[in-house]
This record gives sequence, structure tokens and C-alpha cells, in this order.
Amino acid sequence: MTHVAPPLDQPYYGAPLGAAVRRFFAKYATFRGRASRSEYWWWVLVGTVVGSVLNALPTLTDGVRLEADGSLTVTGPLGVILTFVWVIWAVATFIPTLAVLVRRLHDTGRSGFWVFLGLVPVIGVLVLVVFTVLGPRPEGARFD
Repeated sequence: MTHVAPPLDQPYYGAPLGAAVRRFFAKYATFRGRASRSEYWWWVLVGTVVGSVLNALPTLTDGVRLEADGSLTVTGPLGVILTFVWVIWAVATFIPTLAVLVRRLHDTGRSGFWVFLGLVPVIGVLVLVVFTVLGPRPEGARFD
């Protein structure tokens, strides 16, 4: 049985991994509309795994060395290149990650301004996690 993905302006409930990642990039800076839990959490997983690998590669390849005083020293061209790749990834995915979070909040019936709660250390982030885990609410349709 084949499943037809909904249009990009609608949330994709039960989105598989590949579709969620494609929609993440297709809706790169779209703060309007809604995102399903699967769209959001698949991206969180992929973004975390890719970001962690890119962050660890310079150290694992001895391209970056952790000094005794806690500072990092780039050791050679490989360290520079790998660190640069990680920075590009972080910058390139920052806005779309905020956008998918705002769309996820919309799906729970909340304004995107709740994203600023993430600026409150620990408690704010935990509240946002709870919000993103909650199911869709009919009031979220007003953001379509």
C-alpha cells in the first residue's frame, strides 16, 4: 500500500524519516503552517546525529586537540576543514530548525512566540520539549 504525502502546506502525520527530512529542507524558512510530531522529531534525530558526528570528527581525526586548560587547538588543515564543515552545517540548519519548531508549536495550537521560552535555561527547554511531544489540536488549523 502506498501512502501519498500531503501537500507541503499541511502537516504530514506519520511521516517516514526520508519524507520528514525532505520536507524540512523544502520548507527551509517557512514559519507559517504546522508540522506533525513525526516531521519534527525525525528532524531532531537526524540533526542531532549529523551535528554530533560533524562535531566529533575533528577531535577523532586529531584535527582538533583539547588542551589541559580546556581550550581547543586546531592541528592542521584537516582540523580546519572539518571544523569549517561543522560550522557550515550549524549555520545552514539553524533557521530551518527554528522554523520546524515554530510549525510544531502551531500544530499544538500555540503561537510561534513560545519558541522564546527556549531562552530560559533548563525549565524553558523542558517546557518546549513537552509542547512538542503533545498531539495536534484543532486550534492549530488557524496557522494554516
